[in-house]
Amino acid sequence: MTVAAAAGGALVAAGQTMAGALGIPVLSGDDAVEDSYSRLSASAMLPVSADPRPADTTAPAVTSAIGGEQLAPQAASLPNLDETTEVDVASLTKAARMGEQAAKVEQAISGAMSHGAPEAVLYDGDALVMPTAGRFTSGFGARWGVQHYGIDLAAPIGTPIFALTDGVVEKAGPASGFGMWVVLKHADGTKSVYGHINRSLVEAGQEVRAGDEIAEVGNRGQSTGPHLHLEIWQSDGSKTNPLPWLTERGLDVGNATGGRDA
Repeated sequence: MTVAAAAGGALVAAGQTMAGALGIPVLSGDDAVEDSYSRLSASAMLPVSADPRPADTTAPAVTSAIGGEQLAPQAASLPNLDETTEVDVASLTKAARMGEQAAKVEQAISGAMSHGAPEAVLYDGDALVMPTAGRFTSGFGARWGVQHYGIDLAAPIGTPIFALTDGVVEKAGPASGFGMWVVLKHADGTKSVYGHINRSLVEAGQEVRAGDEIAEVGNRGQSTGPHLHLEIWQSDGSKTNPLPWLTERGLDVGNATGGRDA
């Protein structure tokens, strides 16, 4: 017991000495022991300083908690744009442009079909439509001992006829052999001819757009039944086969010749 008391006294004395060194007020008696333990325990969490100068007991202690550096916010970093990223950006830009072009094509085709044309395509930036909803019955070439310079699309009288593409009405009215016709001149100098019509809905000098209704299918002139006779004239006046001309531009009239000549 004597040894324990002495050790306890020594511990208290040591605690008081350590507390004094740390600038902690010294107490006496039993309170000194408990207070020394608690203060020393708390002080054990303080960082050790290599500065030999005595601590300023009048200034408030400013310390950082042990491990505090782990709580420091990490600097936010942005990904660097490397060559791969630049390629991705270029791809996105290209995709956006393709989307815009597709939207323009869709708008042009929808506009060309807005009056009822059965089919429309975009060729070299220009809209073209199938001129009527008819059945292909006769092609370009010799027929009955004479040259047939167009193709025939059979349809009931009154079926709408649409402008093949943008153009200006050059002729509209009576025509030898055709009974009545409409002739459109296009920007590239070609002309489209619509023969045997029932009536014209346009007049000479009028500008029309692809898909505008310009006439009705009829049975006038030298005709064996109601149909549209369509011809394509080149800028030099020569007449070309409309079938491959249309097919090249994406309008497939069809390969069947039908059961009769119109």
